[in-house]
Amino acid sequence: MGNCCSDVGGGMTAVGGTAASASASGDNQNDAIDAYLKSRGIHGLFSQIELSFSATNLRDRDVFSKSDPMVVVYIKEKDGAITEVFRTEVVLNSLNPTWITKYTITYHFEVVQTLLFHVFDVDTQFHNVEVKMLKLEEQQSLGEASCALSQILTKPNRSLTLDLVRREEPVTSHSQHSGKLTVHAEELFSSRTTAEMTLKCTDLESKDLFSKSDPFLVISKLVESGISIPVCKTEVLKNDLNPIWKPVFLNIQQIGAKDSPLVIECFNFNSNGKHDLIGKAQKSLADLEKLHSGGEGEHLFVPTLVGHDLQNKTLKSRLFVDKYSETVQHTFLDYLAAGFELNFMVAIDFTASNGNPRLPDSLHYIDPSGRPNAYQKAIYEVGEVLQFYDADKRFPAWGFGARPIDGPVSHCFNLNGSSNYCEVEGIRGIMMAYTSALFNVSLAGPTLFGHVINRAALIASQSLADDAPKYYVLLIITDGVVTDLQETKDALVKASDLPLSILIVGVGGADFKEMEILDADKGERLESSTGRVASRDIVQFVPFRDVQSGEISIVQSLLAELPTQFLTYMRSRDIKPSS
Repeated sequence: MGNCCSDVGGGMTAVGGTAASASASGDNQNDAIDAYLKSRGIHGLFSQIELSFSATNLRDRDVFSKSDPMVVVYIKEKDGAITEVFRTEVVLNSLNPTWITKYTITYHFEVVQTLLFHVFDVDTQFHNVEVKMLKLEEQQSLGEASCALSQILTKPNRSLTLDLVRREEPVTSHSQHSGKLTVHAEELFSSRTTAEMTLKCTDLESKDLFSKSDPFLVISKLVESGISIPVCKTEVLKNDLNPIWKPVFLNIQQIGAKDSPLVIECFNFNSNGKHDLIGKAQKSLADLEKLHSGGEGEHLFVPTLVGHDLQNKTLKSRLFVDKYSETVQHTFLDYLAAGFELNFMVAIDFTASNGNPRLPDSLHYIDPSGRPNAYQKAIYEVGEVLQFYDADKRFPAWGFGARPIDGPVSHCFNLNGSSNYCEVEGIRGIMMAYTSALFNVSLAGPTLFGHVINRAALIASQSLADDAPKYYVLLIITDGVVTDLQETKDALVKASDLPLSILIVGVGGADFKEMEILDADKGERLESSTGRVASRDIVQFVPFRDVQSGEISIVQSLLAELPTQFLTYMRSRDIKPSS
């Protein structure tokens, strides 16, 4: 198991457990989170996508025959750099080709993945040359097109048809006659079936000198080379020789097939990372299902050296499968294909601590050179990703902590200045409303989140009542620690039952330690003033300065949990994507 940890708490967390003091305060920390989510089929952050290509009405560039087209795919980076990543085969004599070769790409939700498609007519003299060896400058361009990968995936049938244009021709010339390219996406999943099991052991050997063992299980799949690859872990149970662990979830695709061999190892946790093997068993998922239906236990064994031979010594300890069930787990992309949307909302901090917007040291300063301030950066980078998942691109936008002209301090006012509606058109609309508001309100205070969270929750609850296939994402950008901490907790606990996630960006130099309390990743599950505990984690917080100069962008830090929060909500309410 090999991971060295400096303390018992850290070590137990590394294998999915917690120290005694942590487990006493809440069980939600006592999971092997990464393994748990992945084994449940929650692949929200990334999925393998297969792209296939077809075209219609291509330009005919050959004199005595039709064009011989090939598609070349490029990735366009954020800095504008273009990298070739794929080529199809050449289809001979066709102006309406369907290419057989597929391009596989990893989809990352939190990144805008811009693709460039260039169709070439391959000259006859090169037909015997491998496509990867072709010099593109020697081929004729039939046209090109570009899009974000998310634009394809959000189409109901995951197909997007693009107009091909030729850069060397003006748009008013023949570019409109260059044909169309259709890109179709398929998510590569051999199985969406997930097995849920409750495992227990009896009569485990005590490996500790002054106490009982602290057991946990590791489930691994065996590959052809005989190597075992871990796919799932349980939590650590302290001082227990007859442990019953929380349910584990295994995706059939993860392990290959239901009859693929699995190794179930029981370890005694040690804080130095050198965990003692108590015993193990080798069974397939089908075998484990039979153990459950028969109510029988499987004896554990340990490899033992007898002379020069390694033999398996059978132990008194046994493994039981208390519960076994199989369910179909839909993916994030399944919901998108069924028409579900992510609706973006934004709330901006206009408290006086931001500084006078007319002075360069203000966090709200609008630089005449066009250099965006931290608020503008956060709006653009988060909105740039989320806009593709919102069909009408009309975004509710609010401000808080300011005094509108001739009015009292407001902790939730419409950014566009309207008293009737809060929506603006697109990311550009948010930017314009933000700039305008800076000159039409007086910065005040204090920093209160409760009002904007309740406003967003009202929209989400109305959508839920209408049975709309929508999930809402509220971005709050603030320069200070929230003043109404308990009221904010109350609002968040109430909102945890709604189709809503909240992303909080902290800008400026304030100490945001208290803000991390709102993010359950960094603390215990939120509790309201009445003692009610949040049904799920809906908050992701990041201080802007932490990621400004690093490799991880603000967008990736903020959006990393969003697909998982979406899926957790849908599955907790048993909402399935319609086929």
